[in-house]
Amino acid sequence: MSGAVVVEAPGVHRLVPHEPREPGPGEALVRVHAAGICGSDREVYQGNRPEGYVRYPLTPGHEWSGTVERVGAGVPETLAGRKVVGEGFRNCQVCDRCHAGETTLCTAGYEETGFTRPGAMAPTLTLPARLLHVLPDDADLTGAALLEPAACIAAAALKANARPGERVAVVGTGTLGMFAVQFLRAASPAELLVVGTRGDREALARQFGATGFLTKDRPLPDDFDVVIETAGSADAARTAAALLRRGGRLVLTGIPAPGADGLDPTDLVVRQLEVHT
Repeated sequence: MSGAVVVEAPGVHRLVPHEPREPGPGEALVRVHAAGICGSDREVYQGNRPEGYVRYPLTPGHEWSGTVERVGAGVPETLAGRKVVGEGFRNCQVCDRCHAGETTLCTAGYEETGFTRPGAMAPTLTLPARLLHVLPDDADLTGAALLEPAACIAAAALKANARPGERVAVVGTGTLGMFAVQFLRAASPAELLVVGTRGDREALARQFGATGFLTKDRPLPDDFDVVIETAGSADAARTAAALLRRGGRLVLTGIPAPGADGLDPTDLVVRQLEVHT
C-alpha cells in the first residue's frame, strides 16, 4: 500500500499520500504487513458506530501485524526489527480499573487505534510501544494479523469456563465464531453445536471441531451448559440465551446497535443464567 485509507465521513473514503509520523518518547513506528477488516470497520464506514466510539476523519485498521522500524526515546533499541502485533485500547494506566489489570474498562475515556486514533490501513503506524506484543522471528505475519480478534475470543472462552464433558454452543459463523469453535473444542466438550444464518459455513465449522450445525430457522435445543455469542446482533443474543439450560453460562462478545431490544431480564432471572461480556 503506497497510501493511507481515510474515511472522511460515513460512506466517504479516499486514498491519500502517507508520510510516516516519527515516534516520540515511548513510541514505536511500525511498518504494517497486514491489516484485517472487522465488522466494526464496516460500522465505521456505514456510520453505525456508537457515538463517542469513532472520530472522523480517520484511518481504520485495529487488527494488524508488522515490523518495528524505529523507536522513540525511552524505548529499547532492540525492539527495532522485531515482528509485532498491538493492542488497540489506549488505556490511561492510572485509573482504578487499569490498576486492577482491567485496561479495557479504563475510566479515562475511550481511545482506540483505528477508531479515534490513526489505524493500520496505511504503510506505517506510530503508537505507544507499551501496546506492542513481540512475535517470534519466524512468525507468519499474515496470520498474525488475526491475533487481535483471536485474543478477544480467547478472553470469552476463559470467561465461559467450559469443562470437559459439557455441552457447548457458538452462535455466529464469522471469523469470531470460528475462533470460538476452536477454543471451545480444546475444552473437550461432549457436544459442540454451531448456530448461524449461513448453511454454507457448516463444512468449515466442522473442520474446526464442531460436532453439530444448525441454521437459526431450524428448531433449536434449550439444554446447553455454555454458549458464546459472536454475531453482534440483539437477535443473536436472544438465540444464544434460548439455547441454555437453567443455570447455564452465556458470554456475549458482539455489540448490537445502540437501542436494540436485547435479552429479557425476567428470563435471565427466572432461569438463573450467568451472563458475561
